[in-house]
Amino acid sequence: MAALVLLGAALMWLALQAESLPAAMAERTAVLWPAPDRVLERQERAARASLDAMARKLGEMQARLMQLESLDERVRGLAGLPPVKWEPVPGQGGILLDDRPLSMQEFDDMLTALVQRTDARHDRMLTIESRLVDQQARTTLVPSMLPVAGRPVGSPFGTRIDPINGHVARHTGLDFPAPSGTAITAAAGGVVVTQQFHREYGNMVEISHGNGLITRYAHASRVLVKKGDLVRQGQKIAEVGATGRVTGAHLHFEVLKDGVWQNPSSFLFAGEGKSPVQMVAGREHSVEPGQQ
Repeated sequence: MAALVLLGAALMWLALQAESLPAAMAERTAVLWPAPDRVLERQERAARASLDAMARKLGEMQARLMQLESLDERVRGLAGLPPVKWEPVPGQGGILLDDRPLSMQEFDDMLTALVQRTDARHDRMLTIESRLVDQQARTTLVPSMLPVAGRPVGSPFGTRIDPINGHVARHTGLDFPAPSGTAITAAAGGVVVTQQFHREYGNMVEISHGNGLITRYAHASRVLVKKGDLVRQGQKIAEVGATGRVTGAHLHFEVLKDGVWQNPSSFLFAGEGKSPVQMVAGREHSVEPGQQ
């Protein structure tokens, strides 16, 4: 009798296991072999993630290109070049060999390489801009602008016949004849270190440009700056006159380097093909405040 009870219990347990087996097998089968709609859903999510990543890279690329175009305009302006005229994409072609669609990975790699090249070009352009800005700053501190606009040189630098006593004498600067009252402008930016009346130079202004470089403006009828003033290149500092040892109204303009007279033409007119930024190496004679 006990054996029959045990046999009946075993049969009932087997029946229950047989009923739960299809559900378990179905769940396991679903894990091992997902339904087609789930496979498509996963593929769509992966594709969307790839497109989002490439869209972000494309946005970064567009921002880099805008920065590069803006930087190109600034650098061209500093270099004195005209704005670039963007041409259409040039024609291309050739025979077609071993062609195949571009994979997503290949496209992503090409986009990454293009971003890296753009970043490298941007860094190089920034370096060029920095050097051009530095050169421009140094140029404004070198006497490269005519102190009297639109007026030719009347008497050059060097040996000449003195206009007052007729003797051979050394002329230590350039003369710019002009009517009294004509504007005299700073040939370079700097600091006014002298503003006084001199027996031979008359009303005189001296501007220091750093590195031992000084410009002197003599015979002015009126002076508009005083010692200690900061002046910028092209700023009006005085007016042409006939004060001091002169025969008529003009500006006598000198350039001195470490107290030694230099030929102003080498700065104002980039003499002998030199850049105005390049200091004249040749020296003449030491200057004394009471001589001309």
